Formats: sequence, C-alpha cells, structure tokens
Amino acid sequence: MAAARSDPAPGLSADPRAGDPVAPTMTPPTMTPPPAAPAFLARHGWAGARIEPLAGDASFRRYFRVHDGDRTAVLMDAPPEHEDSRPFLSVGDALDGMGFSVPRPLGIDLDAGLILLEDFGDARVNPVLAAEPHREGAIYAAAIDLLAELHAHPAPALRPYAEAELLREVRLLPDWYLPAVSLAEAPGFDAAWGAVWGDVVAATAAAPVLTLRDYHADNLMLLGRPGVRGLGLLDFQDALAGHPAYDLVSLLQDARRDVPSSLEEAMIARYVAARGITDVAAFRAAYEVLGAQRNTKIIGIFTRLRDRDGRTGYVERLPRLWRLLEGNLRHPALAPVRDWFAAHVPVAARAARW
Repeated sequence: MAAARSDPAPGLSADPRAGDPVAPTMTPPTMTPPPAAPAFLARHGWAGARIEPLAGDASFRRYFRVHDGDRTAVLMDAPPEHEDSRPFLSVGDALDGMGFSVPRPLGIDLDAGLILLEDFGDARVNPVLAAEPHREGAIYAAAIDLLAELHAHPAPALRPYAEAELLREVRLLPDWYLPAVSLAEAPGFDAAWGAVWGDVVAATAAAPVLTLRDYHADNLMLLGRPGVRGLGLLDFQDALAGHPAYDLVSLLQDARRDVPSSLEEAMIARYVAARGITDVAAFRAAYEVLGAQRNTKIIGIFTRLRDRDGRTGYVERLPRLWRLLEGNLRHPALAPVRDWFAAHVPVAARAARW
C-alpha cells in the first residue's frame, strides 16, 4: 500500500456515509503515531521499528511507514469508533484471490484499529505521470486491462450500488454545494435523477461487477510485476456490486488530473473491445450517467470537506469537476438533469465561481 496518501489533498472517501448528514464531523488528522503502535508492531515482529508519517486520508484513516533495517511496511490507523476495517480486509482478500495486487496484511488488531500492510513503495501513478507524461498511454492501457479482467469475475457478495445509494450521493450537491454558493434547492432535483438512471440500475441488478468506487491515478501503484499484478490497488474498502462503467469513468474522468479527451475515448474503446460489449450506445449512455452522478457527488463532497471539516486542497478542484459534469450533461440520456441544472444553477455559480 504505499505512498497511499502522500498527496496533501488526497481526495475523497467514497464510503457509504458520504450522503449521510449525521456522519461525524472530521477534523484534519494529526500525524502522531497512535500510542498502541509500538506494542502492536512488536507483537508482529517489528519491535523497535521506526514509524514515520506517510499521509492522512479524507476519512479518519491515517498511514505511517514503518522501517526496520532494510524492510518497510505501512501501518494503517483506522480508529474503530469511526472506521470499520473489516470491509477493507474482506474485499482485499477477494481481490487477492482473483489475482490482483493489493497490500497484504502483515498484522491485524481490529480492536485497536491497527493494520500492518505490505508496502507498495512510492511509484503512485499520478506523480509518476507528472514526471514522465510520455508513459500516460501505456499506464492507462494497463489500468483498463485490469478493469476488464476484474469485470470478468462474478461480483462478490457485496451491497448493491442501487438507486437509493446513487440518490443519496448526488444529494450532496443540494445539501452542501448550493448553500456554499448562496443558492437554495429548487424542486425537481430527485425526480430529474430518477428519470435518467433506470437503465443503469437495471443493468447493475442483472450483472453486477465488483466496483471499487475510487479507481483513479492516485489509488494505483506501479509495482513492476507481470500482467494485471503490475498495478497495485488502494482504497477499495468501500467497494459495492455496481455497474461496470462506474470505475471506468472514475479512472477517465479524474477529479485530480486532466485526462485528454483523445485518451479517454481510446480507453473506452479499449475496454469495450476487451469486454466484447455489443450495445456500445447503451454502455456509453451508462458511462455518461454515472459520470454525471459521480462528478455531482464529488462536487458536494469537496465542498463539505472545506465547509464542515475544515479540510484544504479540495475546492480548488471544483472547476475541473464542473467541466467534467457539463460534458456529461451534454449526452441525450441526461436531458432531465441537464434541464434542472440549466434552470437552477447559473453558470456563474459553477466553475466560474472558483
């Protein structure tokens, strides 16, 4: 798991509490190791190891790198009163069983909220591409191939990414973004979304896939292993059984980096070919609907992280998210949602506001 969170503005947590207005208020985490860490490490063969801050998370999780001579590991601190680490372990076990690279646990104490993990190093895709942009095509192709292989497996027994969850997430926009730009919620928001995702919900129910929900360049590690194991997966604890287009759009419409439209189109085509999708128009409609849903959700999450939790480094990304959302809304499948935004969220309250 490695430089899992070295980004000072690490992005969003896709956990199920995202749309829950009673989720506990977060404060930015301090990066002091938990008092129980030395004894925990000693119990698992790392007595006297040096503990260094690695990064915080947009949830309550914190990460530390542990050094013992030439070997390293990552310590995840997930306070059990705020974070349930069992899904992280169970989804990780499922992914490992399918042949994908996830940070394997080296020690577990759920009561203390501590997990010692395999260290995936520092080659996180986003900073690698910032330094070596010529590798973009090859790395994204590998990420697409991984998704295609993942979606060839039946979804594990996970909660479905169904209509109630989709709606709860997009409601982050009226709950948090609209007040932040001095707008009141207008009627018809829920109905507009309900009119556009029927086909997505039906397709998800018929053939769900394991949906990681945060599959993007900051959660992928370059490992130098063969095949799909060459990319290490991070942040999969909130996985659901969802539509195959969701993680595709998460990768190609990234809140943190600009993906060229030519690359986006080429990678969609690569995925469609790899999965043998015959109704390309229906799949593309689902891609745009889920892109609109995801981008709307993240606009709300990033606003909430600033206004409720005092977290910096998020709202600066809102112009990119608005550009992505407006691109989604141009698709005919999203006409009811496009009309709602046109009527109730002026252009001056979108990207231009930031």
